[in-house]
Amino acid sequence: MEKDIIKGIKKNVFILGLVSFFTDISSEMLYPVIPIFLTAVLGAPMTIVGIIEGIAESTASILKIISGWLSDRSGKRKPYVIYGYSLSTISKPLLAFATTWHFVLAARFLDRFGKGLRTSARDALIADSTEEKYRGRAFGFHKGLDAMGAIIGPLIAILALYLLNGDYTPLFLIAFVPALISVILLFLFVSEKKGEKKESLTLKFSDFSRDFKIFILITILFAIGNSSNAFLILRARNIFEISGGIPPIITSVFGTMTVTVIVILTYVVYNITYSFASMPAGILSDKIGRRNVMVGGFLLFSLVYLGFALANEGYLVWILFAIYGFYMAMTEGVSKAYVVDMVPKDKHGTAIGIYYTATGLLALASSVIAGLLWDKIGPGAPFMFGSIAALVAAVLMIILLPVPVRKV
Repeated sequence: MEKDIIKGIKKNVFILGLVSFFTDISSEMLYPVIPIFLTAVLGAPMTIVGIIEGIAESTASILKIISGWLSDRSGKRKPYVIYGYSLSTISKPLLAFATTWHFVLAARFLDRFGKGLRTSARDALIADSTEEKYRGRAFGFHKGLDAMGAIIGPLIAILALYLLNGDYTPLFLIAFVPALISVILLFLFVSEKKGEKKESLTLKFSDFSRDFKIFILITILFAIGNSSNAFLILRARNIFEISGGIPPIITSVFGTMTVTVIVILTYVVYNITYSFASMPAGILSDKIGRRNVMVGGFLLFSLVYLGFALANEGYLVWILFAIYGFYMAMTEGVSKAYVVDMVPKDKHGTAIGIYYTATGLLALASSVIAGLLWDKIGPGAPFMFGSIAALVAAVLMIILLPVPVRKV
């Protein structure tokens, strides 16, 4: 068997971590900027922000089940991963031509189309390349590098916006470079053994275990209140604008861009905790069980969203984003290891795809709901709604999945 580069981490997992690292530098240069660009530059209302994010994420989610199933059926993972990352790379410079929100919608659609094409196959490839006892560690390592890129990306965005006097267009072009690097790494260094074709492999939810079905239903409930992170970014901006509290020295340096810079920095704090906690959370799930770690993550999410619903001081935003990073670390990689634990190897891609699709299809609804709640009731309303949904999901997981997952 291939030697470990790090304990429990094979070459494929290591390279895929680097691929996600560079991709997230690119994506996260833009992600915290896009909602601000939409509302402050293009004049889009919050409902449009919700629709754009909902369509983008739902597109990715629908494709994840199809690409996951096709990768299981064909016995090939890498082609779907390459095409998916390539499409996302192409989408970055398209934003430079945006003069209305319709351009942003098109670019986000293409980006998420690529994400949907690659994600299930990539995660199945990680699972295929990892010993069962190290799955939590491997997925945690991957998410840690992914989040590390999400630390660097926003910092590059801040520097670029400062040097460019707040001009967004060159930033969209700069983001193309690290995305291209990720595709090159993937093409040259990730390998896979040709798997067996399974022409008879069906795509039926009924083929999976009771525990898997319950887990999917619970995460669907959670997803109803888990709107796009764009709303967290805009809520942070809202709190800073209301409360002030920004040091004068920062205002003197960044001028009219000050609030935008501060919001991006709080997003960096979130990615710092997310990055450094991901692998420890994965290792912990290997030891005490995935369900227990995920329940803790749901409870942290409920706490953070309650905080964003009630916060009225800028310093609270920093604290809440830091805690939010721990929630992500305890759920993102762990959830995929949890799903893989529940199904046989020849259905890894399909099961991961079902998980992504079932939760992601709620992305459109949850983001539209969040936009409407914000516009009709107030900025805190979407977060109170999300807090309640997460709390209910955590309780149901404790009640309905009280024992370790049964192996198939």
